[in-house]
Amino acid sequence: MLLVKPLILRREHRKIISEGYGRISTHVRVSAEDDTMGGAVVLTEQEEMEEDDFDFADIMINQSIHTIEFCLNSISNTASYLRLWALSLAHAQLSEVLWTMTFLPTLKMSGAMQPIAIMCGFSVWFTLTFCILIGMEGLSAFLHALRLHWVEFNNKFYDGTGVKFEPFSFKAILDEAEE
Repeated sequence: MLLVKPLILRREHRKIISEGYGRISTHVRVSAEDDTMGGAVVLTEQEEMEEDDFDFADIMINQSIHTIEFCLNSISNTASYLRLWALSLAHAQLSEVLWTMTFLPTLKMSGAMQPIAIMCGFSVWFTLTFCILIGMEGLSAFLHALRLHWVEFNNKFYDGTGVKFEPFSFKAILDEAEE
């Protein structure tokens, strides 16, 4: 990726140039000789120049930047998914802690109050588990979607060219058509 692509591009460029293809620009030399028709400038020579616009050093630097960016993005994406995995492990542990602290003691009780304690313990366990874990999962999903949008999507497709955004509008199209 770092060295192979620039070498392939250079080989393809040399092949194209050797086959006679390439950019040709014309360079016009102007003579200051006066014409007999009243002082007009005469074009004496026109030569063709071949422009070699392939800069291997520029391509190597560009490819180096892309390689570094690819490696950093790979590490970043791996860390992001490890974060999601760690969060799922935290959910499992938090659920187990809530189970152990709220509901399990009611199952070990004995006597006439055990069914009421089980109902109360279950309702406390369910409420805490639902609120904490669903809240954490919702926040995790929101943050992950936000990260995907701003970090990964914008890195691939956003150019930042400075062109003012103009939203699509049928009214604007019809106004332009009338003019």
